[in-house]
Amino acid sequence: MGYENTVAASELAIAPFELTADFYQRPHLAYDELRGRGPAHFVRFPDGGTGWLVTDYEAAKAAFLDPAISKELKSEGARAALAGDGGQTAGAMFGDMMLFYDPPEHTRLRTLVNRAFSSRAVRELAPRISDIADALLADLAADAAAEQDLLDRYAFPLPILVICELLGVPAGERDNVRAWSTTLVSEGESAEARGAAVGMFLAYVDQLIRAKSAAPADDLLSELISVSEDGDKLSHRELISMVFLLLIAGFETTVNLISNAAAILMSDNAVRAALVQDPDRMADFVEEVLRFESPASEGTFRYTTVPVTLGGVEIPAGQRILISMAAADRDPARFPDPHTIDLDRADKSHLAFGYGVHRCVGAPLARMEGGIALTRLLAAYPDLELAANAELTWRKSLIVRGLTGLPVRLRP
Repeated sequence: MGYENTVAASELAIAPFELTADFYQRPHLAYDELRGRGPAHFVRFPDGGTGWLVTDYEAAKAAFLDPAISKELKSEGARAALAGDGGQTAGAMFGDMMLFYDPPEHTRLRTLVNRAFSSRAVRELAPRISDIADALLADLAADAAAEQDLLDRYAFPLPILVICELLGVPAGERDNVRAWSTTLVSEGESAEARGAAVGMFLAYVDQLIRAKSAAPADDLLSELISVSEDGDKLSHRELISMVFLLLIAGFETTVNLISNAAAILMSDNAVRAALVQDPDRMADFVEEVLRFESPASEGTFRYTTVPVTLGGVEIPAGQRILISMAAADRDPARFPDPHTIDLDRADKSHLAFGYGVHRCVGAPLARMEGGIALTRLLAAYPDLELAANAELTWRKSLIVRGLTGLPVRLRP
C-alpha cells in the first residue's frame, strides 16, 4: 500500500538505493546485491517513495520483535514518516485494523480473533476445501488439452470460495471482493482508486455484519460477532476492520501460494515427480514454497519511534521500515543453497507469515488450503505444463508476490 509522502533522502544525507520497475519481476537480483552491502538499506521504491529495507534473516527477526519499531499509523514515528496527505489517507483507510496496532491493544484484539479462529467452522474446514478443489478441477476437464489460465480458474476461485464461505459472504458478492482486494494491493492503482475501493468494501462489510448480527449462522463472522473474553467483545467498528482484513489477507495469500507453487511444479520436474510418487511430502513442498517464493514478500510498513540499530545499521526516528520476508528467507547465512527448492530442507523456520506478535493469524488455514489444493491438482493432472511460449509476469506490488496469470495445459 504505497505512500508517496516520505522523508526525503536529502534529509538523511544518504543516497537511496534505487529499486527500479524491474524490481517487481526480478526482486532477488536487488536483494542479493543489497545483502552483500549489509542487513538494512535506505532505498527508493519503484513508486518513488523512500524507506528502509531489511534484507537479512537475523535483522528481520530483530525488527519484528523491536518495540521501538511500531505498526501503529497513529504513532509518533508513523506521523513523522507519513507527514502530509498520504499519511492522513493511510490512517483513515487502515488505522483501525488489528494489523496496525501495537500491544496492548493488539494483544486484546488478537486474543478475541484467536478464540474465533478456534471455532468448529474453522476446525472442520478440510473436507470442504477438498470438495471445492475437486469440483473446480472437474470443471477444467473439458478444456484439459487446451490452454487455460490456472490462476483464474483454480488458484483464485478456491481461496475466495473458502474464505467467503467461512465468513458467510454470499456467492454473488465474491467477484466484488476480488476486485476490491486487487485494487488495494496493486502499486499501479491511484490513491483515488484505492480510496473508492476501500469505501465500497467497508460499506459492504458493514452491511454483512449487520445482517449476521440479526441472523447468526454457523460461520466465522457470526463467531467474531459473539466471541468475548472476560466480558470484552469486538465493537462494530472493530468488526468492520477485522472482516475487511480477513477478506483481503484470507485469500490473497493463498491465491499466490497456490499459483506460485504450481508454477514451480511446472518448472522443476524432479520436485514434481517426487510429489507425484509420494504425496505425503506435500507439506514439505508447501514450506519450501513459502520460503522460496513467499506470497507475502515485504509485508506492510513499520515506523521507528526512536533511533534504532539493526545489524549495526543506525536508523533515525520517524522512518519507514519494510521487512523483506522474501529476502530474509533466501539469506544464505540462514538457508544453505537458498535459491533452490529442497524437499529435504530441515530448517523450516522461514518468515513467510511474519514473526512475533503480528505473525499471521491465518497461517494454519493457508497451509491447509495450499496443501489440499496442490495435492488434488497433482492427483488430477500430474502431467500439467506451462502453455507454449508462456511468459510469466509478476504483479506490481510491494506487499504480495503473485503472478498476473498462469497459462497451462493440464493434459499435454
